[in-house]
Amino acid sequence: MNKSTQEFIQQHINDDVLQLGLQRTKYPDVDYPLAIRQISGRQKFKKKVPQFYDHPEILFPIQLSVEQASSEITAKYKSELVSGRTFVDLTGGFGVDFFFLSNKFENGIYVERDNQLCELAIHNFKALGINSFEVCHQNAEDYIPIMPEVDLIYLDPHRRNDSGKKTVCISDCEPDVSILIKILLSKSSEIMIKLSPMLDIRQAINDIPQTSEIHVLAVENECKEILLILKKQIHKEKMVVEKNEIIIKTLNFLKNGNRQQFDFQIDEEVVNETSYTSSPLQYLYEPNAAIMKSGAFKSIGARFGLKKFHPNTHLYTDNTLKADFPGRIFSVHHIAGNTKEDFKSLKLGFPKANISVRNYPLSVEEYKKKSGIKDGGDDYIFAFKVNDGNLINIVAKKTNLTSLNEF
Repeated sequence: MNKSTQEFIQQHINDDVLQLGLQRTKYPDVDYPLAIRQISGRQKFKKKVPQFYDHPEILFPIQLSVEQASSEITAKYKSELVSGRTFVDLTGGFGVDFFFLSNKFENGIYVERDNQLCELAIHNFKALGINSFEVCHQNAEDYIPIMPEVDLIYLDPHRRNDSGKKTVCISDCEPDVSILIKILLSKSSEIMIKLSPMLDIRQAINDIPQTSEIHVLAVENECKEILLILKKQIHKEKMVVEKNEIIIKTLNFLKNGNRQQFDFQIDEEVVNETSYTSSPLQYLYEPNAAIMKSGAFKSIGARFGLKKFHPNTHLYTDNTLKADFPGRIFSVHHIAGNTKEDFKSLKLGFPKANISVRNYPLSVEEYKKKSGIKDGGDDYIFAFKVNDGNLINIVAKKTNLTSLNEF
């Protein structure tokens, strides 16, 4: 990178990238593609990975690798789960996960099929001060047979097909981890696999029955990734974990730095019974996105002693305030039916509200059009089906406790 390019990046680090792209002819001495890539990447990482953003020597790759990188919050969490002498990242990418995992190991091996990413990794890891690392330019499938035994194997399989479209199923990712598990377990006692938040968790268990734990990670109530953890020592003989023994851990990282965590075993969700009601009580409970993704619909209600409105309406109610509930808590102020008269009354009393629909025949946009209620204000309207088959509307406000649990 020449001096003109460095100065251009520093001067325009906060500028609109699209507008900068139209000014290329004004800066003949600047390596424009490189400069735009650095500005764009650094802007995206300002919130996503502050440690990379704050470091002036970090160089950024193409946009796709930046987008696919883990956030600092989720990468740090992964590093909390493991430690040891040596780990290998078989799908190195931009190296965010590698960097945070390296803080917990004496040595790390970075494996990546893209040569440019390997060159960037060498530069960035030195700049970041990683003491001991190896960079291997190779496909994971080719490296695995020759790799040494390590304390942890980490993978983030590539989730796009040849046409660039996102894939979700494990078998559609590269590498296909489901066919590599046996050899991977012969190389390490622990394996961590990052997968798409769109993945069907039950299908993942079927594809990789050696899974010991599943971690569902959400940031500010948006599900970001699913982690599969395999621990060889748990079942040395049969190497398959019984489904009812698998632990699912859900975490939602909040704006204020706190976490909402809810753990359960799959058999809990099978054996727990749900209490239903068609009548809203004093408080309305909405589980966070990680719990919703995990499917802990019976477990969350049973654990907190809540009543559910309908098997497919994942909202809960109770007369007691459960301050440690992992989600949002609302106080119920008004209950209405679903007739034309009810909608007229709602619009008159609450011309602005934040609208949510659950197990309801209209989308949010259709609901706003039908009701005439506009977005905004401090009121929340929940429209949903209850257990007797009727549709109702609840008007509620966030409890004072939600400032502690803000998404």
